[in-house]
Amino acid sequence: MKATPTAIPDVLVIEPKVFGDARGFFFESFNQKAFDEAVGHHVDFVQDNHSRSVKGVLRGLHYQIQQPQGKLVRVVRGEVLDVAVDIRRKSPTFGKWVSQELSEENHKQLWVPAGFAHGFLVLSDTADFLYKTTDYYSPAHERCIAWNDPAIAITWPDLQSDFVLSAKDQVGKRLADAEVFE
Repeated sequence: MKATPTAIPDVLVIEPKVFGDARGFFFESFNQKAFDEAVGHHVDFVQDNHSRSVKGVLRGLHYQIQQPQGKLVRVVRGEVLDVAVDIRRKSPTFGKWVSQELSEENHKQLWVPAGFAHGFLVLSDTADFLYKTTDYYSPAHERCIAWNDPAIAITWPDLQSDFVLSAKDQVGKRLADAEVFE
């Protein structure tokens, strides 16, 4: 496994060693020991989630203000642009974002630690998105930052159509008005 820091060093691109031949491929999608070494400390995962979305669906930017979740995310079918936004007020990268294309072809994963808002845009006809979380889902503590907040200024790809957003994501707050981490 190769772990590469992004422009926000706490967010890592994880690339497993993939062994392939004419029959297909094999790779270890998660190894606790290797992952802990990559992030520099032990991380407990408590929940695995799977979502399927169609092209143009934008999910996010989500986080939990209490019971914050670190997320190890990957795509097993299709392709997405995955985005993490630092919402730790005392961080030198507060309000900054990083993105990574994740696909069934590149097998890349993104480690998004607690303290970040997270979202993704589906680039392929459909995408199956898997993520491990470090805490349980807590609807009462879930928050959403607007995907198009000009203060964050995420560069989303132009899909030549409107993005498909949930009702919750349509009313995400601007970073200046959102509850964030200290």
